[in-house]
This record gives sequence, C-alpha cells and structure tokens, in this order.
Amino acid sequence: MSKDEETLAFFTTVPCPCPYLKDRIESKLAVDISGPGAQRWSDVLSRAGFRRSHTICYLPACPDCKACVSVRIRTAGFAPSKKQRKVLRLNADKQVSFLPNIADTEQYALFRAYLNARHADGEMSAMSFDEYRAMIEDGPVQSRLLEIRENGALKGVMLVDDLDDGLSAVYSFFDPSEADKSLGTFMILRLVEEAARNGLPYVYLGYWIPQVSNMAYKKRFRPLEYFVDGKWTESVPDQM
Repeated sequence: MSKDEETLAFFTTVPCPCPYLKDRIESKLAVDISGPGAQRWSDVLSRAGFRRSHTICYLPACPDCKACVSVRIRTAGFAPSKKQRKVLRLNADKQVSFLPNIADTEQYALFRAYLNARHADGEMSAMSFDEYRAMIEDGPVQSRLLEIRENGALKGVMLVDDLDDGLSAVYSFFDPSEADKSLGTFMILRLVEEAARNGLPYVYLGYWIPQVSNMAYKKRFRPLEYFVDGKWTESVPDQM
C-alpha cells in the first residue's frame, strides 16, 4: 500500500464546554491529514461535512446535540439577494485579490484589531504572530488568501482552501470600524464569484448553528445545502 492509499486514524477529542451554546458539551471526531495524501483527504472529508484547522480535519460529535450543521453554497443558480446587492454596492471601491497564503505583520495587526473588537474573550485572542503565521501558512493543502483593500489600506482577509469541487472559507477577519459595510458577506460573495468563474460547484462555509445569531448570515446565501444525517440536502429539520 502506498502512502497516498494508507488509512487514517480518527480520534475523539475530550468533551469540554461548548463555546457556542451554554450548558452543552462539545466533542469532535478528528483526524490528522498531514502527509502526501493530504489534499485528497481534504477533498474527501470536506464532502463528508468535515472542516480543517491546521493539519486537523474535524466533525462535531457532541453527546446529545446536533446543533452544528455543515453548509455549502451551490454556485449554479446563485444570485445575490437584494441585501447582498447592496453590500456589493457599498464595497464597489474595494480591490479584491487572491494571493499566496503568506502571513505578514499588516495582516496580523488587522487580525488583532478584529479579535479585540469582536472576540476579545475568545480562544484565539492570545494568538502571537508566530501562531497566526502557522494558521495561515502551515496547512498541508493548497490554500490562498482573499484580500480586500481600499486605497491601499488592508480591509479584510480570508484564508481559503482549494478543493476539487469548490472553495472552502477557512477563516476570515476584517476592519471592525467598517461593520456597516458587511465585509464578511462581501468576501463570501467574491468567493462565490471566484468559484463560479473556475467552474467549481460549491463554496463551503463551515458550520451553521440555528441558535447562534452571528451565524445567521450563512443561511442568506441561496441555494444553500446542509449536511444532515450523512448527506447533503437543500432542507434542514426545524429542530436541531
């Protein structure tokens, strides 16, 4: 058996308090995909609802809870809503580039400002530049950065994984002083455009939790597919 064909060893993380839903316990099914077959495993696992962080792909495996649902946008048939068209107009002056996934201090300064404004008590709030660089550069799969600027000033960054059937939005951050511009939505809209331009059928958005208000934006991208009970579907149960 070649290294590309070897099987993966899955493990379950130690249960801990859920960072999203009070009084619930979080656990994950995880696997380290580092190695020569990383890109292929990333493609396969993404289609099975997994997400990537560094060399680890993971799937929620929480006891007594199925609130997290992996979602993806289907690029065929996608058209921006009225509100999303407004976001495009608000950011018509932004320059959008797709660049190699190389970390720098300009990005890190924006990352720190974003965390301080939005997630000051989150688990990423203490990340050093070296830890940030590792998040951006050290993944075992093909990745790049979506970068937005205005008059030369950096306004937003999204780490994007290239998959065989789409693009995956791994992590994004933006200028917190421009919250009224919906820069997160703007970057996703540009990512959908990039996927469609390259003939890719999906944009993977990660997990959506119905009870978490700051994830509600994901459901506004249509057509949207949900990974439920081991398959992708266009509908999701009312109660998760």
